[in-house]
Amino acid sequence: MVKMGKDYYSVLGIQKGASDDEIKKAYRKQALRYHPDKNKSPDAEEKFKEIAEAYDVLSDSKKKDIYDRFGEEGLKGGTPGGGGGGFGGPGMGPNFSYTFQGDPHAMFSEFFGGRSAFDVLFGPNGGMDGMGTDDPFANFASMGGMPGMGGMGGMGGMPGMSFPSGRMGGTGQRKKDPPVVHDLSVSLEDVIVGCTKKMKISRRRLNADGRGTSSEDKILAVEIKRGWKEGTKITFPGEGDETPTNLPADVVFVVKDKPHAVFRRDGSDVVYPAKITLREALCGCTVNAPTLDGRTIAVTMQDVVRPGMKRRVTGEGLPLPKNPERRGDLVVEFEVKFPERLSQSARDTIAQVLPAS
Repeated sequence: MVKMGKDYYSVLGIQKGASDDEIKKAYRKQALRYHPDKNKSPDAEEKFKEIAEAYDVLSDSKKKDIYDRFGEEGLKGGTPGGGGGGFGGPGMGPNFSYTFQGDPHAMFSEFFGGRSAFDVLFGPNGGMDGMGTDDPFANFASMGGMPGMGGMGGMGGMPGMSFPSGRMGGTGQRKKDPPVVHDLSVSLEDVIVGCTKKMKISRRRLNADGRGTSSEDKILAVEIKRGWKEGTKITFPGEGDETPTNLPADVVFVVKDKPHAVFRRDGSDVVYPAKITLREALCGCTVNAPTLDGRTIAVTMQDVVRPGMKRRVTGEGLPLPKNPERRGDLVVEFEVKFPERLSQSARDTIAQVLPAS
């Protein structure tokens, strides 16, 4: 006669031969009833674990078949009828041995679509999160069922495999938050030579129990490469907040040009606004244009300079993003300062010198 040991069917409150849906429904009902966060009886934790083990066995066809034929003793490596040493059989492999190594809290979270026990147990409708016990899967349709559950069979039957609470092998049930975006101000001097910016971020991380979270700071090293343009994005995968129901978001830094006291940027060119007088514009002039690396370049204009006229100095701009060994141009953009007033003699002189049309 087979010694059954633990009666997993009785633990879940169902009869032998129950369907998969009945087993799932029974697990949901019993797990909600005995979850230690809600049930404060002294044996609730042990009962909760026993319910998880029963569901782990009965929801997996291979383990369930062995249990139905040989009981707990046979499932856990004993020889049917006594004698020890395991057993074999078609499709079982020689020496099948089962030990429940899953985390009952992780199983609970996975079963309920990755949500925390608090959300499930203490929802707005008296602790059932809006789902009646008579229809445990009514709201699972929107979740696409329970992909990857497979009766949790892949977890309990693999010796040595265990997961901390709330972090089961498949994280597909937890959704990922949108990226956390930060602006990163970069000077033109940084862009011309390249640099590394160290950015301090604060984030939430799961505790060891897989349910609570705590705040932590982290330094991220952001490498700014030569010639990078405004709008360039640098992504740090999974460095954002993590919760029992959410995977860590990506952290993204977006390059923004820091305003410069002398120049403005135009792609890979740098523009220097050179202010000249009306006399210089008409009679010619030489402008000493500064460069980003501290030199000056003499730019001579012999022709009449009109407002907004530009003169390019090749190769004195910023590195090209795709070919940093080459550089854009320094663009000297002339601004003509007109006098606020003229004396009558100056007017007469200009009128005599300048053509009427």
